[in-house]
Amino acid sequence: MLSNHLQNGIETAKMVWSRIPNAEEGDHEDAGLLRKSDGSSVESLEYEVVENHAYWEEQDQRGKLFLVYYVVVKWFFALLIGIGTGLAAVFINLSVENFAGWKFALTFSIIQKSYVAGFIVYVLINLVLVLSSVYIITHFAPAAAGSGIPEIKGYLNGVDIHGVLLFRTLIGKIFGSIGSVGGGLALGKEGPLVHTGACIASLLGQGGSTKYHLSSRWLQIFKSDRDRRDLVTCGCAAGVAAAFRAPVGGVLFALEEVTSWWRSQLMWRVFFTSAIVAVVVRTAMGWCKSGNCGHFGSGGFIIWDISGGQEDYSFEELLPMAVIGVIGGLLGALFNQLTLYISYWRRNHLHKKGNRVKIIEACLVSLITSIISFGLPLLRKCSPCPDSDPDSGLECPRPPGMYGNYVNFYCSKEKEYNDLATIFFNTQDDAIRNLFSAKTIHEFSAQSLLTFLVMFYTLAVVTFGTAVPAGQFVPGIMIGSTYGRLVGMFVVNFYKKLSIEEGTYALLGAASFLGGSMRMTVSLCVIMVEITNNLKLLPLIMLVLLISKAVGDAFNEGLYEEQARLRGIPLLESKPKYQMRKMTAKEACGQRVVSFPRVVKVADIVSILRSNKHNGFPVIDHTRIGETLVIGLMPRSHLLVLLQSKVDFQLSPLPSDPRPGSRPIRHTPSEFVKPASSKGISIEDIHLSSDDLEMYIDLAPFLNPSPYIVPEDMSLTKVYNLFRQLGLRHIFVVPRPSRVIGLITRKDLLIEDSEESDTVELQSTSISAS
Repeated sequence: MLSNHLQNGIETAKMVWSRIPNAEEGDHEDAGLLRKSDGSSVESLEYEVVENHAYWEEQDQRGKLFLVYYVVVKWFFALLIGIGTGLAAVFINLSVENFAGWKFALTFSIIQKSYVAGFIVYVLINLVLVLSSVYIITHFAPAAAGSGIPEIKGYLNGVDIHGVLLFRTLIGKIFGSIGSVGGGLALGKEGPLVHTGACIASLLGQGGSTKYHLSSRWLQIFKSDRDRRDLVTCGCAAGVAAAFRAPVGGVLFALEEVTSWWRSQLMWRVFFTSAIVAVVVRTAMGWCKSGNCGHFGSGGFIIWDISGGQEDYSFEELLPMAVIGVIGGLLGALFNQLTLYISYWRRNHLHKKGNRVKIIEACLVSLITSIISFGLPLLRKCSPCPDSDPDSGLECPRPPGMYGNYVNFYCSKEKEYNDLATIFFNTQDDAIRNLFSAKTIHEFSAQSLLTFLVMFYTLAVVTFGTAVPAGQFVPGIMIGSTYGRLVGMFVVNFYKKLSIEEGTYALLGAASFLGGSMRMTVSLCVIMVEITNNLKLLPLIMLVLLISKAVGDAFNEGLYEEQARLRGIPLLESKPKYQMRKMTAKEACGQRVVSFPRVVKVADIVSILRSNKHNGFPVIDHTRIGETLVIGLMPRSHLLVLLQSKVDFQLSPLPSDPRPGSRPIRHTPSEFVKPASSKGISIEDIHLSSDDLEMYIDLAPFLNPSPYIVPEDMSLTKVYNLFRQLGLRHIFVVPRPSRVIGLITRKDLLIEDSEESDTVELQSTSISAS
């Protein structure tokens, strides 16, 4: 009987994840909720359309005018996401640049009299900025810590993590990034901008924040997780476009890195959103060039123009460039492993002691970073300025903290500069610009670059995982450009070619480290080309990215995948595990299925919901001859809504008339959707009287009548691919069918419009009996 086989057979997301080899033990306690490492729970999202009676009634009431309105609102939201993310990026960049500018200007004016007093002021300013950031995170928005990309990647993979897309998380991300980046920590603001864009998109999709009374009803059109997923994808792309001023790179980042599915219709809206961000950012940069933005100038947004650098390259240079790719893969894999170990220890031992320990830790890291960035250049001897070239546009020396090369710091003579201070005692954006700069051969010594590489690499590893918003794009570029410039110095000395630019090798080093750490290829390649404005370097960037990714993959997974696993986010990766080839669907679903009859007693529903945490329940009915039928899947959220409303309770245990329209539907599909970034209704929130418990509910109008079904002997690899690519939450595992009622081919799916708009014609295919 089908019911007997079904006792071995509903496949939920938890069942698949719990059987994946190498999964961490103890992460999952039940079939419905997945436990994170911090004890909180995550839940799958409902991307599938539930085509029940309520859904079809709502579709019948909607005409073509509503469909036009629906599409227009989608494009309008894409516009709003682009504008909002662009303005948020402008605000963050303005704040960071001005805080950093004031800090360096004040420090430089003080060190003219006393380096000790200047050091104290420099340390205190950094300490105050970092303290403000960690205080915001620990007391206001804990979900805003870190880059946020693993959490957003999990959301777009089908995992709902409470608190990630709240309004307070958005505020904490913006102001926390200003404090942590402005305070000089070895982290960037680019990863948090991706999270910021996703938060803006989610808040727009749900009409604002109801908790802070910032909601609007006319914006609350997108109720389903499917629509919100599309908006969050637009927000992710907008964040990358705003961070790097790379609209095409933002689209490719959303496609390659964060989404596990894609649709051509969504591509247009994502591209449109990124284009709007580019317009907003370009307008802001043009306005700030006139001097209206304080210390902002033209360097606040990342763009390192090296179009005037190396024009061509020879065949002999391919070998050292390949070596840069190998170094990037090795250092990137090592960085991932070290941050994983330190983050694991930090989350399981240090951060469990409370917020006070988190604040002390961030302040200690800030103090150490300030001491190193200020103290190490004092130990370095100054170098004489090179002969000035009027065509280069470079001046020597320059005061510290100002835009340009050849920084004068603790030098006894006027025409001297400190090469270590040029990259250490500076903002990260300006330091990278100096490392990428052309026509500056012999500006940096190998000793200074090696010192900076070791110290900044260590600081980046230690800083990553503290309770502040932290991105790893810019620190990765800093690390990679340093050893890339070292290799470039070796190539210049070995080949004796004046046409070789060290800045070009610095760019390749930056690409190699990001490829070796984050394992991105296409999107990262386009981003690097867009931010450097040099299309001629595209083949070289592709070369080092492919090599660094291949080397890094030999040791461990990418940075975001490692951090997602550490946080207990159950990502379904693009490639199933090799062991799944030898497993079947029946072997994967190892738990007993809890099912409901079509007409069920309210007391039985309450009892089952309290006794387990399943989120999907098969609904069983019987034919007139007593044959058991599975008529659909009943989600837990639907049951909770029915129990809370009580309007569908009935006295009779008999089913209602199954014909469409025979019974009024008192609910709309939007009522069954869980609010975004909310835990939704729980069984403990529902209070029923003794009379209510004796009532019955007919589940047929509210269930999902067409869930996805696989045969019990299907390989787990095929189940995995189906589950991930369709964004499913449940799959039924059933015995092998006894007969076939038809066969659908590509030709059967080609629908041709007839002359009458209300009818369509299917091209049927005949099936010959064998």
